Amino acid sequence: MDSIFFIEFSLLKKVYTIKRIFFSTYVKTFLVFISHFYWIKIKIMENNKQPQLINPAELFNPGPYGFSHSISVKSPFQICFISGQSGGTGENHVLADDFKIQVQNALKNLKIVLQSHSMTFDNVLKITLLIVDHNQEKLEIWAEEAKKVWKDSFLPTSTLIPVSQLALPGMLFEIDAIAVKN
Repeated sequence: MDSIFFIEFSLLKKVYTIKRIFFSTYVKTFLVFISHFYWIKIKIMENNKQPQLINPAELFNPGPYGFSHSISVKSPFQICFISGQSGGTGENHVLADDFKIQVQNALKNLKIVLQSHSMTFDNVLKITLLIVDHNQEKLEIWAEEAKKVWKDSFLPTSTLIPVSQLALPGMLFEIDAIAVKN
């Protein structure tokens, strides 16, 4: 049976950590054997918790499109990877024509996903923004809306990628996130 292992090894007084790697029991046995042979200290901690997929009922069903809204794994803290959330609303993913409204709705959708993992915006460490036909005005709208949701906490690290189009016609904005909780 495959499991998730966390490996930490020392070699020449440097500590290397490899986390969230899926190994079979055979690979684990091989690593322990090789560690004795090469005098490398390897510490393997097994995590039997399976990743948890969550697709909140308040958002559209992403299954037919080949993805999930989010997945999290606990080891020893909870890490949540959230798929790109757009400004679409409801089961039919209705998109407004206005960029600011799409940003506000995308942040609402992100909040729904975070809450489904018992998290808040305070848990978000990294975001990636995709903006169609990016310009200074859209950047200012984004910054204004971001300051509203991250008002009491630090702002997450961010990458903004200007794009010519997104997955659906009329989609102007998308945000994905990585969140962590103890």
